[in-house]
Amino acid sequence: MLTRITQTPGQCGGRPCIRGMRIRVSDILEMLAENVSVSEILDDFPDLELEDIQACLLFAARRTDFPRLIA
Repeated sequence: MLTRITQTPGQCGGRPCIRGMRIRVSDILEMLAENVSVSEILDDFPDLELEDIQACLLFAARRTDFPRLIA
């Protein structure tokens, strides 16, 4: 699933994108946070697939999963 997320130097400032397209993961996450439905996103970006949106969510979840040290 995470192979759908790519980072290419020089493309979108090196930010994570979807399948090498100029659609940034952060753009999709922001739309979801603003309550834009998955079907609306897919309608607005015809090159996207449902699995791309799921990959964005998984990518974000993995980026926030960090160990906590307890003293």
